[in-house]
Amino acid sequence: MHEIEPYFNWRHLYTAEEDENSPFYGREYSEFEFSNTVYNYYIHPQWDEFGSKTLYLKILFVDYELNYAIIEMLGEWNDAVENDIMQLKRSIIDPMEEKDITKFILITENVLNFHSSEEDYYAEWQEDINEKGGWIVSVNMPESTQYDFQLLHLDRYIKLADIPNWRTFQPGDFFQMIDNQMLRLRA
Repeated sequence: MHEIEPYFNWRHLYTAEEDENSPFYGREYSEFEFSNTVYNYYIHPQWDEFGSKTLYLKILFVDYELNYAIIEMLGEWNDAVENDIMQLKRSIIDPMEEKDITKFILITENVLNFHSSEEDYYAEWQEDINEKGGWIVSVNMPESTQYDFQLLHLDRYIKLADIPNWRTFQPGDFFQMIDNQMLRLRA
C-alpha cells in the first residue's frame, strides 16, 4: 500500500496545504517518513489523516467559484467501528461547506472495504448541500465495496459513477462531465 500515491498531476493547479481555506492549510509532508497505516500496512506520506485509523484522503482540487471539490480516498471506510463518516463530515466536509463547497467528487477506487452503521451523517450531508443544488458522487468504488454501500441504500445520498479514465481529464472538465450527469438525473 505504501506505493499508492494520491493523484499528483493536478498539483500545479491546486495544493490543499497552500490553500488558506483548506482544512490542511500549512501541512508539511515528508517523502521518506512513513508513519500512517491501514491495518499493518504503511501508506504513502502524502495521504492526509482526518481522524480515522483506517481511511485517509487527499483533496486534489477545489474551485471556490464553481463550488466543488475533488477528494481522493484510500483505505477502509468503517462507519461501524471508527465512525468514519462522522469524522469526514466534521473534520473535512463541514469546513468546506462553510466556504460554499456544495459539490463533492470522491475518488474511491482505493477504498477497499466498507462497513456501515447509521445513515444519519449521510442524510445530514445531503440535506446541507441539497438546497444549494449540491451533490456527492463517488467515482470508481470497487464492486465489492459498492455492494456493501448499496445494502444500506447509501447511494440515495452519494451517487455512484464508473469513470475509469478520470485521470485523463483536467479538473474543470471532469467536474463539468459529472455536473452534467447530475443535472440530467435531477431533470
